Amino acid sequence: MVESIARVRHIRVTPQKARRVVDLIRGKQALEALAILKFAPQGASEPVYKLVASAMANARVKADAANSFLDEQDLYVSRAFVDEGTTLKRFQPRAQGRAFRILKRTSHITIVLATPDELTAAGSSTSKKKASK
Repeated sequence: MVESIARVRHIRVTPQKARRVVDLIRGKQALEALAILKFAPQGASEPVYKLVASAMANARVKADAANSFLDEQDLYVSRAFVDEGTTLKRFQPRAQGRAFRILKRTSHITIVLATPDELTAAGSSTSKKKASK
């Protein structure tokens, strides 16, 4: 019934490190995901925590606008992915006048929360073909 999306762009976390955190919460209940992220030792867990909280707030606003009741226990992380953002190129001074290039990578993180009836509808719409012999 309710699907809410939250995005953060150009966050200064490498996509590789952010994907490790996002993989922890994919498919979990939203409140459980918040509990996991609160105690995760990775540095990327803080922006992902704020993003899940923002997606929950977006779901509340959507439900209020539609005059429907939303139980936060029903929200699940249906989709969560990390895309690569722009890369900042910097130089590190080295010996004998040389300079090495340092790449400071950024991420675009997207979290989609949905209720269970939407999760089953999304899963049934993508049917897989059987391999013929």
